Amino acid sequence: MYQAIVTRYHPATNVKGSRVSARAEAGKVILSWDHRLNQAENHCHAAQALAAKFDWKGMYHGGAIPGSRDYAWVAVSLTPRRGDTYFVGE
Repeated sequence: MYQAIVTRYHPATNVKGSRVSARAEAGKVILSWDHRLNQAENHCHAAQALAAKFDWKGMYHGGAIPGSRDYAWVAVSLTPRRGDTYFVGE
């Protein structure tokens, strides 16, 4: 079953570095923030990790949710090309 994915930035604390999480009804993943990537790329990477965890294939579109630290990702095509998963962000 395909589900919407929401990603969120988590700022660094005294104990942990910056992170980005991806969650859906099925579960959640948390990744370290990759400072080589920009904000949209970090969110996309987290959404890809969650999709890979559940073997969700298809084309996803996403973008920032105004006024929050979140991005939303939805499957727009469940028929992947060459078996890949595609994410298209901002």
